Amino acid sequence: MNIAIAMSGGVDSSAAAAILKAQGHELVGFTMQLWNQRRGISVDENGDPLPSRCCSLDDVYDARRVAEELGFPFYVLNLEQEFERDVVQPFVTSYLNGETPIPCVACNSRLKFASLDKLAASLGCEKVATGHYARVEFDQAANRYCLLRGRDPNKDQSYFLWELTQDQLSRALFPLGELSKKDARQAARDNRLAVSEKKESQEICFVPDGDYAGFIDRYLEAENQTGRLPGSGEILSPGGDVIGRHAGIHRYTIGQRRGIGIAEAQPLYVTEIDPIRNRIIVGPQEELLSDEFTATGVNWIAFDDPTAPVHAEVRVRYRHTAAPATITPRPNSRASIRFDEPQRAITPGQATVFYRGDEVIGGGWIIK
Repeated sequence: MNIAIAMSGGVDSSAAAAILKAQGHELVGFTMQLWNQRRGISVDENGDPLPSRCCSLDDVYDARRVAEELGFPFYVLNLEQEFERDVVQPFVTSYLNGETPIPCVACNSRLKFASLDKLAASLGCEKVATGHYARVEFDQAANRYCLLRGRDPNKDQSYFLWELTQDQLSRALFPLGELSKKDARQAARDNRLAVSEKKESQEICFVPDGDYAGFIDRYLEAENQTGRLPGSGEILSPGGDVIGRHAGIHRYTIGQRRGIGIAEAQPLYVTEIDPIRNRIIVGPQEELLSDEFTATGVNWIAFDDPTAPVHAEVRVRYRHTAAPATITPRPNSRASIRFDEPQRAITPGQATVFYRGDEVIGGGWIIK
């Protein structure tokens, strides 16, 4: 087949390209220039650019080198404006609203796949391949494409792909879906790719040091929007007593323990963020347990929008072990989810993904 492949310059996408090339496919490689490092926002205390896993010039160079080593054409797509509009700005706004966003989902479905789909079609490519650890299969009986977990449970990335549509899934190809990380790295070594020993990062690409609050401070300063910063506010006990002050709600997330700055006999955790009153509520760990929440923007993959409750295993963050729950559809692409047993730190802004065994049946965004 003729295949368009997204290349980040890392081991996974490079290994995926090598595997497809060895299978005899004709490839066209694309790297997406997403974040402009020259803006001086993602920098360290000395003002030097922080290393990034998919936005730096070094990564573009690595991707181009792999394409040359494997012998297929390579192009760079400048999507900086789209990335800032559709990923970075919503990320900043979400934190200012007291949420904890996960931008990788929106980046995958609304930017990367959407852009590559258009390019693939214009170039006559039949599939769009990436280095995700996930699988796609076609269910003849249901006449639908199914999204499945990657075989390696430690690397499964199906959680980040729940927004993909049937149209996008029909063209999606994940060559690493049956492999482990060790297998992927070995494939890169076997093909003597220059990136075979390259390290990987688990952080958000435009915040490579993990300091989300620092990034938001610098971004709003660069945009002359520091007036949007929430400023200092009260920290309350579960009973409503003021027991301290915080330095801005964007510096906290549900379940956080460190950095609260209040000494108590038992550990305190952030249990609620109130953006309207600019307050943080803290309490003991048991206050983090909840058995229900509301999701919006729900996308069903395994079937059309259901009219009756659906029982499935539900995840509320990437590293959360899916737990049994009942999903009740609501109007306007919403759903109410009730777990069989209470779960810890269900956090607005995070993605929730619904599974039946290895199959992703749908997902949504936690709002309440």
